[in-house]
Amino acid sequence: MSDFNLSMFSDAIADIAAAAAPATASFATHQRTSTAVHWRDGYFVTAEEAVEAGEEIELTFSSGQAVKAELVGRDPSTGTAVLKPAGAPSAPSLVKAEAVRPGNLAIIAGNSDGTSLATFGTVGEVGPAWRSMRGGTIDRRINLAVNADGRFEGGPVLDAKGGLIGMLLFGPRRRALVMPYETIERAVTTLREKGHVARGYLGAGLHPVRNGDTQGAMVMSLDDNGPAKAAGLSLGDIIVSWNAEAVHGPRELIRKLGPDSAGALVTLGVVRGGENREVSLTIGEKPLS
Repeated sequence: MSDFNLSMFSDAIADIAAAAAPATASFATHQRTSTAVHWRDGYFVTAEEAVEAGEEIELTFSSGQAVKAELVGRDPSTGTAVLKPAGAPSAPSLVKAEAVRPGNLAIIAGNSDGTSLATFGTVGEVGPAWRSMRGGTIDRRINLAVNADGRFEGGPVLDAKGGLIGMLLFGPRRRALVMPYETIERAVTTLREKGHVARGYLGAGLHPVRNGDTQGAMVMSLDDNGPAKAAGLSLGDIIVSWNAEAVHGPRELIRKLGPDSAGALVTLGVVRGGENREVSLTIGEKPLS
């Protein structure tokens, strides 16, 4: 007979979630309620897409106390936003988890108007570094097999020892994924210092095109003071490569315009009037909106 004790396992899950609860807070916009988690030094992190531009933010802690919070900065490329509550109660910082493997337990803590939430599942996939749709470098690909509603977004994802794997985000088709600890740490450092993370800027409106053997990103508009126009790109040009690497459409090009691209000299392969040519340009820094 197995020595496995379901009751003890259940209590262990609940204990891990309860230990993390004081590090969480909730906030509501007109569209949703989401979770934020204390990083350190009184700064909280949450999902960037959950923070509405221009809206007043109020964090509600597990104690029930509610305080106003300032948006320190946001980084769409990693889906991370940093909040700084005024006069917040002391909150613990969660310890970084060890490396995880597919099949490891994943516990997500959440907060809804001061009420603690918890759910669990498993790590479904662990992969190498990858590029987000907005050009951010994500240190590891970690997908979850877990059932969690929107209130958990921005909340801490914990391992079986209570260590912090990262922050819960939802990808395409509401797939649960983890923004890893290392990626958040890098984003928080920059956001605390500058309030934003630089993104590459081409200054061109693009549209996918497939014309026979040619596929790429067609230039549909040009910003007057943008790098693309300054380098001589024209309306109707089809961008087909970036530093000799094929570009099959605007999405691939946008992924290359991450924080590390700003200021880089690149060579774009362009098809103009059926003829191939190369255009060299220096990627700019995307203006703050």
